[in-house]
Amino acid sequence: MGHIVVVGAGQAGAACVAKLRGLGYQGAITMVGEEPTLPYQRPPLSKKYLLGELALERLYLRPASFYQDNQITVQTSQRVQAIDCAAKNVQLTDQTLAYDHLVLATGSVPRRLPAAIGGDLRGVFTVRDLADADAMAPYFQPGAKVLIVGGGYIGLEAAAVAAAKGLQVVLVEMAPRILQRVAAPETSAYFRDLHSRHGVDIREGVGLQALQGTDGHVSGATLGDGTELAVDFVIVGVGIAPATELAQAAGLTLENGIAANSQGRTSDPHIWTAGDCASFPHQGGRIRLESVPNAIDMAECVAENIMGAQKEYVPQPWFWSDQYDVKLQIAGLNTGYDRVVARSGDKPGAASFWYFRGAQLLAVDAANDPRAYMIGKRLIDAGKTVPIDRVADPASDLKALMSA
Repeated sequence: MGHIVVVGAGQAGAACVAKLRGLGYQGAITMVGEEPTLPYQRPPLSKKYLLGELALERLYLRPASFYQDNQITVQTSQRVQAIDCAAKNVQLTDQTLAYDHLVLATGSVPRRLPAAIGGDLRGVFTVRDLADADAMAPYFQPGAKVLIVGGGYIGLEAAAVAAAKGLQVVLVEMAPRILQRVAAPETSAYFRDLHSRHGVDIREGVGLQALQGTDGHVSGATLGDGTELAVDFVIVGVGIAPATELAQAAGLTLENGIAANSQGRTSDPHIWTAGDCASFPHQGGRIRLESVPNAIDMAECVAENIMGAQKEYVPQPWFWSDQYDVKLQIAGLNTGYDRVVARSGDKPGAASFWYFRGAQLLAVDAANDPRAYMIGKRLIDAGKTVPIDRVADPASDLKALMSA
């Protein structure tokens, strides 16, 4: 029946192997992961897990018994050294695995601060895996001083946890505003106000010049405007990059990640890819999505295509972020928007921001407004164009837009 090897034991890898068994694949399946744990959820690491509100056991996507019962071999603490495309095998530290199909679900890696500015000091963290969260957890003590570098969603989520636990939080963002790469000024303003009300000191248009250390541990920071800060620890949230090193060494085509066709197949006919590491055709271009839903949906599509479905992957993007008591839900992709319409929700503090390009609805950011999110997502997924003046009218019924 053959052997399918999945490299990467994250959300995409776990979804792929489960789907293969669900579709009735009878051959051998091996999933290889670098971390010492079974596949787990990453989003709670910067939210409920760091707050201490989610136990480790609840992070796991599936119990060990699932993999055992479904005869899925999970090799943890293993790093794939190389792929031999001609021989169709992957080389681990102490063994070689032959494959009939190989799935690269290698995910992404966090961008780190250069050692030249103190990025290698102890007490400087990223928030990417379980080890990161466990290592920084003891630092979250009331009154501790934390510097957060980067005003994207990861940085803001970490800031929310730190503020909720009583830390003194300074967040610096080199761009003119937080969330500049991913959201409209209206959404940025909403979250700037939210964090300010919780005591977070947000400094926009200010970068980090250097970190200083005492006995090898970070103790201070100099900002781009010359400000000097005393810090107990630093959290770096300046984005991620697709994990393509293995694919590049194997000679696979790269284009903002591991390049896949519309079915998830790479430039090698026996190798597939899914998740954060993969780029794929979309609306005449090529995109790469960094989200749990994309990791799951694309991985399941790849599993179907390994089984012969010849199905094209058509993403229906959605994302979320939890900060304090606010749940932000995002539907669609706002790339290329030229107008944003803001609406207040039915409850205090609820709001939604609707992105348009011309008359076409592209995306919706809904903060504590699940109704706006649900309606916006349905409209976007259906490709419907809605009257902008109806969205802009605070008296209009959003639900009526579904039949507009």
